[in-house]
Amino acid sequence: MIELEALTKRYGEKVAVNNLTFTVRPGIVTGFLGPNGAGKSTTMRMVLGLDRPTMGEVRIDGKRYDQLKDPLTYIGALLDAKAVHGGRSAYHHLLCLAQSNGIPKSRVAEVLDAVGLTAVARKKAKGFSYGMGQRLGIAGALLGDPRILMFDEPVNGLDPEGIHWIRTLMKSLAAQGRTVFVSSHLMSEMAVTADHLVVIGQGRLLADTSMADFIERNSRSYVRIRTPQRERLLDVLCEAGITAVDADGGALEVDGGKPEWIGDLAAQHQVVLHELSPRQASLEEAFMRLTAESVEYHAHTGAVPVPDEALTASARQAWGSDWKKGA
Repeated sequence: MIELEALTKRYGEKVAVNNLTFTVRPGIVTGFLGPNGAGKSTTMRMVLGLDRPTMGEVRIDGKRYDQLKDPLTYIGALLDAKAVHGGRSAYHHLLCLAQSNGIPKSRVAEVLDAVGLTAVARKKAKGFSYGMGQRLGIAGALLGDPRILMFDEPVNGLDPEGIHWIRTLMKSLAAQGRTVFVSSHLMSEMAVTADHLVVIGQGRLLADTSMADFIERNSRSYVRIRTPQRERLLDVLCEAGITAVDADGGALEVDGGKPEWIGDLAAQHQVVLHELSPRQASLEEAFMRLTAESVEYHAHTGAVPVPDEALTASARQAWGSDWKKGA
């Protein structure tokens, strides 16, 4: 279990993490979401004692990280796939970690096999692709057979097979009763992996709830209807006090409606339906709605301005005197 209590981190006048209090519980995959600059990585670094909190504290199974003996046997983490000495082989990188944490040498071969790196175990890490580096980082996290696992963007650089593998791995670890805490910007992946969500924005806690509850509270639910008797159905719905709006493909949408009610109503008035389906916004839409006021960096659509100094000589010549006038 990971417990954060009033956790705060300031860098000068900048408040990166602001009074965070939440608990990451065992037996489920907890997703950690937030826009860029929200404070996710800083929070994870404080969990591992890599950054010192300005205020508050983090406890791992009731202890601070610096109080843990052989910490890799308590918590395993992947924060940066490139945090490996490039001159070491995958085997020797893991062997160094094992020896410094009292972990049997035999465990190195086991985790290399688990992440699919046995064939390149003796190759130097500097020759690894990003995806291979991710697998090596995950092997390091698993090395001490810890009860708590923490992953920051674990699917970066992985191919579809690798993404499916890490998803299955995280679910199986949680099913074993372990604590699994994972940060990712891939909402589609998080939607099928996480059971619980912790969402932060500008360092503050925005949500700490189940995946289903998060989507229900922060997204639009509606019923989509298609019928060859569109005008007739609109009249029937209007008489029943139900408002329908136009949707793509000639369909209609009813916000918050019950498909059973609409189906019964259509049947009573002999209106033929070709589609009657409940819909709910995705995790991504729910996340965007909740964090809209907390996004620190906004991109703007439209043409990208080209500075004068970026113009090529041929372009300047083509523009002639008009370029010099700024026309």
